[in-house]
Amino acid sequence: MKKILNLLLIMLPLSYSCSKTFLDEKPLDFLSSENAFITYNDFNASIYNLYDLVRREFYNGGERRPFDYMYGTDLVYDGQPSLERHTNMIAAYAPTGGLNIPLYHWSALYKIVSEANTVLSRIPASSMTDEQKELTEARGRFFRALAYRTLAYLYGGVPLTLEEVQTPKTDYTRASRDAVYEQVIDDLKYAADHLPEITAVQDGEISNLAALHLLSEVYIAHRQYQPAIDAASKVIGNSAVGLMQSRFGSKANQQPGDVYYDLFQQGNQNRKSGNTEGLWVIQFETDVLGGAQLSSAIAGSYMQERHFAPQFLNLRVSGAGSVSPILYPRSDLSGGRGIGWGISSTYFSDSIWQDDFDNDIRNANHNFVREFKATNPASPLFGQTISTKTPPPGVKVPNRYLYAFQSKITTPGDHPANLFQNQSQLVLKATAGGTYADQYFFRLAETYLLRAEAYLGAGRPELAAGDINVVRARAHAAPVSAGRVTLDYILDERMRELGVEEKRRLTLMRLGKWYDRVKRCNPYYSDATPTYNLWPIPAAEIERNTSGVLEQNPGYDN
Repeated sequence: MKKILNLLLIMLPLSYSCSKTFLDEKPLDFLSSENAFITYNDFNASIYNLYDLVRREFYNGGERRPFDYMYGTDLVYDGQPSLERHTNMIAAYAPTGGLNIPLYHWSALYKIVSEANTVLSRIPASSMTDEQKELTEARGRFFRALAYRTLAYLYGGVPLTLEEVQTPKTDYTRASRDAVYEQVIDDLKYAADHLPEITAVQDGEISNLAALHLLSEVYIAHRQYQPAIDAASKVIGNSAVGLMQSRFGSKANQQPGDVYYDLFQQGNQNRKSGNTEGLWVIQFETDVLGGAQLSSAIAGSYMQERHFAPQFLNLRVSGAGSVSPILYPRSDLSGGRGIGWGISSTYFSDSIWQDDFDNDIRNANHNFVREFKATNPASPLFGQTISTKTPPPGVKVPNRYLYAFQSKITTPGDHPANLFQNQSQLVLKATAGGTYADQYFFRLAETYLLRAEAYLGAGRPELAAGDINVVRARAHAAPVSAGRVTLDYILDERMRELGVEEKRRLTLMRLGKWYDRVKRCNPYYSDATPTYNLWPIPAAEIERNTSGVLEQNPGYDN
């Protein structure tokens, strides 16, 4: 029997009622569809679930699926060939069979739409105050906009449903991509006008600035450059936020280190740490009810460390014995318990840094690690430096066991105490592999790069260069001239600043640049074709939509 996690059923609430008769009972002491959305607390339960659904879709919904947003792009390639990591794109993106990656994300994103629509549809009949109704509507519309924005980037035009669905529906049609963008913009404008200021929300909560940041991005996708500039400018000009310029937080005195390194250390992402750069931060409290991750098991955590750090356990150097020169797994700049699945593309680790390889602090070894200390006393190389730039005999770089990677994927020296096998030597247990830090969903440095993109689209490259140079100045990188600013340059700068923090697939598909960038910058994915600038509409959705027509994207067969 086919799974029922699909558009038709996921748009339904948990239950629905038949027409009213005198036999109907009014529930008073148990939860039902009739009394589940009455008070402000009732609605907040669904809002909290929306936060969780977003966290699961983009961060901790299992070991693999959150990383569909990075594999198969110009950023990384597969250290162990697998459909899970998009090695065979024909199979990975098939509308039917296999992993059905497109169906997984379609279903998860429409679940967010469904929950948001239920919240929004139930507001008028609630007992909330007008102020509570306004705030709840702003939150619901933000999350609906986030989901529809993501759907439009991945699939193009999609069915656009703005009401709670209470009966089976089999006549969906696709709205145009522009129509979806217009709805997203409308939702985000309301959210930006009615969500609280960033100073008035708890860490992890959405604010008006999160809505404005996303609004700027979607305006760019819709080719409305001046409104995009205006939205981004409201964020950048807000006195409560600013790029971090000085050392701060839990490791402010640690050397080596710098302000960019500090941005990603455990406990440093939220405003309570003094960070004024994070606009919306996804919370990961360890061993706290609802905090998503446990130190006793990797399940539930954001497994970025596991995917994107090398598997030093199996590194072997010719003439240096049968052991790895680097202790593994270890809570240091070797990357914890990485398994070498997401190897940095050479374009990411080398090409984009050529202008400022030694000056740009984002490329310093503690931020983009290329040199590793041989920490294994059993190795004749103990105490020496193992470098990806001058690899040791018999080692080809990059490979699964030695490559350059961003240290932001891990928490050097800061893994939970329960994960240490030997804390004095920083040796971790086999259950390590998660990234035990809160994660930026939106960060002010990206807002500058979005505004630069909008300025470029508006034919004002000198202002685009100015915004890029604000970000580059913080990194001690040389300024770029207006004549060098292109969309590809901005995409490179996003790589330098955001790296594996960014959901790269969304950026490339938003711009229609997925194929171009993958073909030029990541030859590993040799089967890339322009078809994959969009994912297919899942065949299961087309088949179940028996009273309407969901047209398939060009190049795909159901």
